[in-house]
Amino acid sequence: MNFRPSGLRRRRRDDAGGITVFVAVCVIALIGIIGIAVDGGSKMRATERADYLAGEAARAGGQAIDPTEAINGTAIVVDPQDAVAAAQAYLGSAGATGTVSVSGDGKTLTVSVTGSYDTKFLSAVGIGSLSVTGHGTATLLHGVTAPEDIARN
Repeated sequence: MNFRPSGLRRRRRDDAGGITVFVAVCVIALIGIIGIAVDGGSKMRATERADYLAGEAARAGGQAIDPTEAINGTAIVVDPQDAVAAAQAYLGSAGATGTVSVSGDGKTLTVSVTGSYDTKFLSAVGIGSLSVTGHGTATLLHGVTAPEDIARN
C-alpha cells in the first residue's frame, strides 16, 4: 500500500522553481557587480590616459617660448598663439580634444582634455558611455631651482 498525504505533495509543487528565481536574482546581481568593476576600472584607465595626454600637450605647448623676449633676456615666457597651437596639435595627433589656456604672465599653460568611455557591461542598464576629463599644467622655470633647505647649505 502506497500511502502519501496530499498536503506533503502540495508543498513540493508550491516550491517548484523557487531555487531558479533565487539563482536568477544572484546571477543578475553578480553581473551588475562585475559590470561596475570592469567599466569602473576602464573609466579609471581612460581618465589616466586623459591626464597623461593633457600633461604631454601642456609640455608640448610649453616648448613654444617667445624668442624675442628669451633672446633679449628680459623674460622666459611662451608665445600664447604658438603654445596653444602646439598643444592643440599634440592633442589632435593623439586623437583627443580639449581646451588650452595660457596664464596672463605667459609662464603657465593649462590643458583640459575631455572625452568619453563607451561602457561594456553598463550599457545593458542604459548607461552607454561615461564622461572622462583630464588636466595637465606646465610651468616655465628659468635657471636652477632647488628646494629652500638645500639652497641654504
